[in-house]
Amino acid sequence: MMTFVLSSLARLHRDEEGQGLVEYLLILALVAFAAVAGMNQLASFLNIAFSSIGAAVSKYTI
Repeated sequence: MMTFVLSSLARLHRDEEGQGLVEYLLILALVAFAAVAGMNQLASFLNIAFSSIGAAVSKYTI
């Protein structure tokens, strides 16, 4: 498996079309990083929202 990956990387290094693939992978990595960074803020917002909903529900159940 490792030799297949290394031979594929060597072939892409010699081939000009590999450059476009690398550019697309860099863009994909940037989008993934932005999504992960945004998820942190979204998670904290959802945590606050569910906490306030839980507090409101607990007022009526006890």
